[in-house]
Amino acid sequence: MKGRIPRERILEILSGSNVDAGLATLKGMPSGKVVNALFSFLYHQDETIKWRAVTAMGFSVRGLAEDDMEKARNVMRRLMWNLNDESGGIGWGSPEAMGEILACHEGLSREYAPIFLSYANRDANYLELPMLQRGLLWGIARLSEERRHLVIGSKSHFFSYLESNDPAVRGHASRIVGLIGAGEDRERLSPLVKDKSPYTTYLDHRCMTRLVGETAREALVNLEKQT
Repeated sequence: MKGRIPRERILEILSGSNVDAGLATLKGMPSGKVVNALFSFLYHQDETIKWRAVTAMGFSVRGLAEDDMEKARNVMRRLMWNLNDESGGIGWGSPEAMGEILACHEGLSREYAPIFLSYANRDANYLELPMLQRGLLWGIARLSEERRHLVIGSKSHFFSYLESNDPAVRGHASRIVGLIGAGEDRERLSPLVKDKSPYTTYLDHRCMTRLVGETAREALVNLEKQT
């Protein structure tokens, strides 16, 4: 496939009714061209399109890394730049994409997980906007699913998020603690079990509304399995 992939074609694929078929189509396209086209969809107003773009970014950068690791690193640097105050932007969608990419590629995760996790550290590159924290914590949860060992050392960073005023931040933080925590963390999650605040998340390629308490209960079950 020569030249760029038209943005309209990518939008058509991302907005299709059959998500699995759409993602399969993107997997069959040149990774570098797909990645370049996906960037503008990471902050799309339609949540479904935005999240499908995040998923596609993960496997596309993985494919790119298999062919040219330096080009994959450039994608990570671009996402990091989007979160830099000097970029002049806010970085919508960048933390989610970073988390998905690191979950998909072991080599990139070894290099960039410490930087990614530093965005949750109040003494490092802390992201202050709750809207960005939502995406960051979702991304860290996604990384925790695949590479728990890279996240577990940062566990203490996530406890304060459990007390956030933002339900989505509390929900995503609960999930992280459930994935990387241990038995002694049950008391931190227990108060959230009765939290009936709804929030939106993305799981199994679907946008869905959950209750914070629902996620906290699942997290407690995960902790029991790890004891």
